[in-house]
Amino acid sequence: MPGTIVAGALGNCVHVAGVAGFLAIAEQLGYKTIFLGAAVPPERFAEVARKHSADIVGISYRLTPEVGKRLLEDIRHTFRADAMKGVRFVFGGTPPMCEIAAKMGWFDRCFSGMENPDEVYAYLRGDAVRANTQDFGETLIDRLEKKHPYPLLRHHFGLPSVADTIEGVQQIAESGVLDVISTAPDQNAQESFFRPGEMNPMLSGAGGVPIRDASELTAIYNASRRGNYPLMRIYSGTRDLLSWAELAHKTIHNAWAAVPLCWYNVLDGRSNRTPEDAIRENQACMRWHGLRGIPVEVNEPHHWGLRDSHDVTSVVAAYLAAYNAKQMGVNHYVAQYMFNTPPGISPEMDMAKVQAQIEMVESLHGSDFFSFRQVRAGLLHLSPQVDKAKGQLAASTMLALGVMPHIIHVVGYCEGDHAASADEVIESCNIVHGVLRNCLGKVHHLMTSNAMLERKKELMAEAEVTLNAIRDLGDDNGDPLCSPRVLARAIATGILDAPHLRGNPFAAGKLVTRVIDGAVYAVDPQSGRILTEQERLARDCSVLCDRPPHHP
Repeated sequence: MPGTIVAGALGNCVHVAGVAGFLAIAEQLGYKTIFLGAAVPPERFAEVARKHSADIVGISYRLTPEVGKRLLEDIRHTFRADAMKGVRFVFGGTPPMCEIAAKMGWFDRCFSGMENPDEVYAYLRGDAVRANTQDFGETLIDRLEKKHPYPLLRHHFGLPSVADTIEGVQQIAESGVLDVISTAPDQNAQESFFRPGEMNPMLSGAGGVPIRDASELTAIYNASRRGNYPLMRIYSGTRDLLSWAELAHKTIHNAWAAVPLCWYNVLDGRSNRTPEDAIRENQACMRWHGLRGIPVEVNEPHHWGLRDSHDVTSVVAAYLAAYNAKQMGVNHYVAQYMFNTPPGISPEMDMAKVQAQIEMVESLHGSDFFSFRQVRAGLLHLSPQVDKAKGQLAASTMLALGVMPHIIHVVGYCEGDHAASADEVIESCNIVHGVLRNCLGKVHHLMTSNAMLERKKELMAEAEVTLNAIRDLGDDNGDPLCSPRVLARAIATGILDAPHLRGNPFAAGKLVTRVIDGAVYAVDPQSGRILTEQERLARDCSVLCDRPPHHP
């Protein structure tokens, strides 16, 4: 059980930000903390530590190393005089001061600020020095438990060369900045790995690593078995999803599956499957993973948002994705919430949309279904000017911390210009670690503005209108919300729609949207007037939802 920590800045040092951050982490983990403040004399450390029976004494010093060494010798003498037994001493300071403190031999741990913040969490949880895969967690659930309350970091990585990808995975693993590496196969592999005769050689390496043999995936996995032993995962492929599932499970021990519901077909041009056939195969892939206890992520709401659909559709899609995963037998669900999509959305309205998605998804929680919140910055909002994009990545991360995520899907700051190299993956993760150091557990107030709460309430009510319209397409032959025929018809009739689908023979493409006051609405194309869902459906789909909204 956590105990008591006494901490402050020693002697003439007035720099207490590090001490305050250390104690804030300790409080999250259940410790009782006593903050002594700045310029604390050695005698005061000993007096308060004795009075409160301290388990840990944290000492910080960030000034001249020569003076710091004398002060540390003095405080050690003071504690010896007080016969403090069973107390662990922790030091925090500049790298030169940490080197001095470590050589003195009586500090249990020294922190220079060069560590990843999760190392402080690990120390205060009492974790042993981690040296193998079991220490870090071999499954998503294990890793989440070992790092709580610090979120896991995930990043996409795949270069146009298998050899370069293997080398990059090794470099990223050794850096220790990332918990989950998402292997990015090229489009040829995603669509035609099991049909090599259909590959277009001209497109080799387009969009990721050109995986052509199972042994290459095994080699990529083996490259990750070092450093902090990151989990490995890969997308589902855009067809032959069950074959891909078996391959990923066998070669890289896929940490969780990423499967769409309505996509990877003629709607987005990523395979020649029809929407109905794609939904059926995608559901079968969810079921395959659910039967094996492998978590599943359903990439759905941001597919609609990236095609300029309105916020209501994104909320509906989030619910449909989780609902289908649950109905297919998935117990542990990774719910991805993409911020900054589309780029014109305001932070307040962005938070309202994501909060509505979260409440709809988590209404499905029960003894057999639980979702983990995964947040990410919107890819399309990142500037191609990388210095600006670094700021955007940090700002998006801070906003997303308001929903207390379990996983942060780090998007490389350079993605607006080019796919991330290993160095750029590491740098992007360190930007996020810096935000976490300052902001983790401190931005919950972002979730409570009146405008955000009103918009969230509105979105949930409007989403229920859309869901009821989908239900009305069903018959007595099963659940319409997970019927491939019904969902495909919902797309064809425009109940689920997006402006970018205009001209697609399998979709309506009638929806017109605008960003108004920071939120994305459906509007009348002539007048620009905001349409309610009831009005939009009556206008574009000839589908009337007479039933009153209700929470599913």
